[in-house]
Amino acid sequence: MPRDYYEILGVSKSATEQELKRSYRKLAMKYHPDRNPNDKTAEAKFKEASEAYEVLSDPQKRAAYDQFGHAGVNQGGGQGGFGGAGAGGFGDIFGDIFGDIFGGGGQSRSQGGSRQRAQGRRGSDLQYNVEITLEEAVHGVTKKIKVPTYVNCKTCHGSGGSGKQNCATCHGAGSVRMSQGFFSVEQTCPSCHGAGSTIKDPCRSCHGTGRKEDVKSLSVKIPAGVDTGDRIRLSGEGEAGEHGAPAGDLYVQVHVREHAIFERNGSDLYCEVPISFSTACLGGELDVPTIDGKVKLKIPAETQTGKLFRLRGKGVKALRGNSMGDLMCKVTVETPVNLNAKQKELLDQFADSLGQHHNHAPKSKSWFDNVKEFFAGN
Repeated sequence: MPRDYYEILGVSKSATEQELKRSYRKLAMKYHPDRNPNDKTAEAKFKEASEAYEVLSDPQKRAAYDQFGHAGVNQGGGQGGFGGAGAGGFGDIFGDIFGDIFGGGGQSRSQGGSRQRAQGRRGSDLQYNVEITLEEAVHGVTKKIKVPTYVNCKTCHGSGGSGKQNCATCHGAGSVRMSQGFFSVEQTCPSCHGAGSTIKDPCRSCHGTGRKEDVKSLSVKIPAGVDTGDRIRLSGEGEAGEHGAPAGDLYVQVHVREHAIFERNGSDLYCEVPISFSTACLGGELDVPTIDGKVKLKIPAETQTGKLFRLRGKGVKALRGNSMGDLMCKVTVETPVNLNAKQKELLDQFADSLGQHHNHAPKSKSWFDNVKEFFAGN
């Protein structure tokens, strides 16, 4: 039965990407076949560690392995240790280890002509956090933001300079393959950094990169119905790419501030409405706030504290679709405070007038009956 991948790497199931990389790097340095010639045991352990790291360093493969074990990441008879060396960061760590083992002395050759000519590296995606009020979230708003980022150089218009020519190291491929014995790893070309070309006369303003640091001003339209955690994607508004490569995207992360009156749950709003003792007993009508203004709420006689009243269509419009949420008003009967002697006397008279008639307090009667049954049973 195959060994557990976490056990092979000597890490816990909650290990971070850095912990996985550190552990694998240590094992690879120890058991690499070129450090252990003619040692079949070391070679087997090296392949085993490589297979484990290939799976656990890939978020999708790791999720499948955590749920289904080895069956979820069929490695083709245990030979998958080298299958992903070019993707997901797996090749990057091999490149680091490869250089440590061989002192950078591995032979380098450019990729074959079948590869598409490399372009400059796409700019990085960025995230900007924006805080808005509940009213702005309900109705939508346009926000002006300023984002520190890389933008295309205005001097060379993103080209990096003049005299662009194929990189002499990778011959335009943007990558090279390091080979040593049976083992080979593809790496980004160290001369052109993946661009596939070099600039003979670099732009003095951006030093040949085609981009410069700046603060970009943008207007972001935030649609009605957004909530905390929603993201708005602005295509091409991230970092400018090097040497005229495409820009990354900007993701605007929304956070809605807490409101003094309302709480939100999806498309519904909730608020607490205090009412007087006399209104709870006799009923009445009062103004309650909604996100769009005041409305009248009718309180029936003998209303109990905690009663919920639903005001339909007074909540938040759904972000997708035309449905409207509701406003839920929870009434709380407020006990009078700071009573004077006359008021206390009137309350005593009122209490005397109720006497012991349980029909005035049905909840109290039910509660005391349950208490009696509880003590009787114990």
